[in-house]
Amino acid sequence: MLNQVILVGRIVRAPELRESESGKKLSFITLAVPRSFKNMSGQYDTDFIDCVLWDQVAASTVQYCHKGDIVGVKGRLQSRVVEKETGNVSLLTVVAEKVTFLTNKKSDEKVNR
Repeated sequence: MLNQVILVGRIVRAPELRESESGKKLSFITLAVPRSFKNMSGQYDTDFIDCVLWDQVAASTVQYCHKGDIVGVKGRLQSRVVEKETGNVSLLTVVAEKVTFLTNKKSDEKVNR
């Protein structure tokens, strides 16, 4: 069986480094990934995909990436059930194993000058 995800998208908000109760570094990012086909209105919809990063992957991403940067994420899907007043909700999150920095705003600004 195989559980592998590869995404390329823009970081929606600046990543922040946190620490878990057990002392591990972690960070959450949301990637904006445009779909490759148009909807009924002729527009390209965008999916917003939540990712969790651990340890050195989290630290490096927080250090070098900012809102709007394009990154590649290789990881796996993880599901969990959250209990709410209206019933249980199943959530999917990408657990990042590797983050590749593809562009950042600083290099884009230099190219556009």
